[in-house]
Amino acid sequence: MTGDVLLSAKNLSVRFGGVLAVNKVSFDVRKGEVFTLIGPNGAGKTTVFNLISRIYTPTTGEIDYAGPKGMLKLTAQPPHRVAGLGIARTFQNIELFEHATVLHNLLIGRHTHRKTGFWSEVFFTPATRAAELQARERVERVIDLLDLQHARDLMVAGLPYGVRKVVELARALCAEPQLLLLDEPSSGLNVEETEDMAFWIQDIVQELGITVLMVEHDMSLVSRVSDRVLAMNQGEVLAMGAPREVQTDPAVVEAYLGSIDDVASLRREAA
Repeated sequence: MTGDVLLSAKNLSVRFGGVLAVNKVSFDVRKGEVFTLIGPNGAGKTTVFNLISRIYTPTTGEIDYAGPKGMLKLTAQPPHRVAGLGIARTFQNIELFEHATVLHNLLIGRHTHRKTGFWSEVFFTPATRAAELQARERVERVIDLLDLQHARDLMVAGLPYGVRKVVELARALCAEPQLLLLDEPSSGLNVEETEDMAFWIQDIVQELGITVLMVEHDMSLVSRVSDRVLAMNQGEVLAMGAPREVQTDPAVVEAYLGSIDDVASLRREAA
């Protein structure tokens, strides 16, 4: 890995029984960029995410990660260590504690930074009080960044879908990650909410210095926030480069729309 590379995936392959879900996928994510995986459904994008977050183990290949504790093989780490290594994640299907408030959900995102022990928690020692204040200060900064003041003390279960989507993003930010994995952040959002999400992703990179690795289907959002894009289909890499370059690549167009003959046929039928 070069000095500006945060994560490097090398020849990743995953086989589930007789199905080759990911086949020899390689890419680097540079510090301070938004790197986006695109492709049709079933392309293998979320499987790659699950490899990075250690939900899956690759059949072959490895992932190097320049975390806060230095260079390490991410694929050799157990799943429960990932958050502590500076990697946070959101999910396409929102994963929140619905019968807790927004504030409590965000405080849970601070768990990797707690240094106090059992007895200090029981007796609420000065060190525990100081840790609580520090956690609350960090959470309040995230609430301000994402304009969640109105929802701070509300139960998640009663919130609109778009707000819950932002709360999940906020919880990930409360972990103070170096690398933020966003799994389809605009999924289920309307046009205005997607616009807000684009602004927040840009702020996360520019103001917080967090590197973003994203899976996304909304090409307008991809074009707006991405520095580089990797297109996948059937578990393999089709193209990689700047958003416009990748979106106009003939192999990528065919993966989404079919061959040129197929597109021409569809146009004739529509006419």
